[in-house]
Amino acid sequence: MSALHAPGFPEEAVRDRARKGARAVFLDEGAYGRAVIGARADTVSARDPLDLARLIPPVFMPRRLEKLIDLAGEPLHSDVDLSTRIGGFDVPCPLYVSAFGSTQVGADLALVVGAQAGALGIPMVVGENVVAGQGLRTGSSLFGRLASYTAALPEGLGGVVVQQSTEDADAEVWNRVYSDPSVTPLLESGRLGFELKVGQGAKPGLGGLTLVDAHEARRYAATHQVDQASGPGDDLWLRSSTPGTFTEEILDQQIRFMRNNFPRARVWVKLPPGRDVAEAARMAWEAGAHAVTVDGAEGGSGWAPSVFLDRVGLPLHECVRRIGSTHADPSRAGTDRGTFLVSGRMWEAGRAVAAMALGADAVGLGRAALIAADEDPENGLANLVSAFRLEAALLISALGKYAIGDLEPEDVTLPPSPWPTPIASDPRPVF
Repeated sequence: MSALHAPGFPEEAVRDRARKGARAVFLDEGAYGRAVIGARADTVSARDPLDLARLIPPVFMPRRLEKLIDLAGEPLHSDVDLSTRIGGFDVPCPLYVSAFGSTQVGADLALVVGAQAGALGIPMVVGENVVAGQGLRTGSSLFGRLASYTAALPEGLGGVVVQQSTEDADAEVWNRVYSDPSVTPLLESGRLGFELKVGQGAKPGLGGLTLVDAHEARRYAATHQVDQASGPGDDLWLRSSTPGTFTEEILDQQIRFMRNNFPRARVWVKLPPGRDVAEAARMAWEAGAHAVTVDGAEGGSGWAPSVFLDRVGLPLHECVRRIGSTHADPSRAGTDRGTFLVSGRMWEAGRAVAAMALGADAVGLGRAALIAADEDPENGLANLVSAFRLEAALLISALGKYAIGDLEPEDVTLPPSPWPTPIASDPRPVF
């Protein structure tokens, strides 16, 4: 190494790229599949006003008086009703387990998380690409995850949602699930859903990215883009999946296709944190989606380019701000609006209640669910949810309210948003 130094410049990052080449675009390959990553706390993506939100109780609480009269006594936090309905499913609290897919960490913990989520009666999303390379009935594959979830599911609560990406569509995943006899009880009880994955928070605009060795690269070469992702002498290749192409018409047609072809399944749509996310959400609901889910840029991934984690996509607060006004539009009163679900760095009730006050209906546990299950395979997720429920009840009660649906924007104060809203509907150039 030379004696050259560059004070104030990210010298080590440049040297890392000089050593590794294209491999340095990603985190250390040793973490691939064994970690769930998201935007670093010191990046642009992490500057989310939702993290600085404060819940502000009023002095005068007319709803508390109403509750007092109903109960014939002073209400406590234990009188808060956290039960609600999201995406077509009845749930005991405003939580669901958001998708994680086929990487090693997801596969290892999928059955553990599924069993605990089922026992809790909270919905679970099975991530896309679970079928690829595993078969439909092996290990922790798709049907294994469905079975572990439904085995302990309480009567009338929860539901499981099977996500499908462009790659999964080639395998006809939804068709195979919908027609499988083992899924009939879920269908008959209205507790099966399908989620169309348009994109995700950690890498909006990109499809799946998987590290493989030379042998696997040759096997995938006929069906996927495969590029060397390492320096000389290394045996790492990058297998890329297409992200799918969507326009307003394609999204509308796909949702209507889902409703027509799978009439007994709930329809969910997962959107990336794009600048037109509010328009996409509105269209999805109008086409008949039961739920729209959105990852903020904080959302986790098994693997993604570092520059995407750090610099691409809107933070969750901005997604909530843009979609919330559409979701609460008075002109849609009396219609089936569908539900608005969000995820990204959710693990405690403060951030979650703030998001729900601003318009979300429930929040997804992703990385937090995996960490909890890793800590305690028997009760970790249940304990995490127990803590969340107590915090949520305390916070909502402090606001003088006793149901999720009573939360309003006036309950939270935020710093000014640094994210301007583009005027997407105006075709004139802006100078």
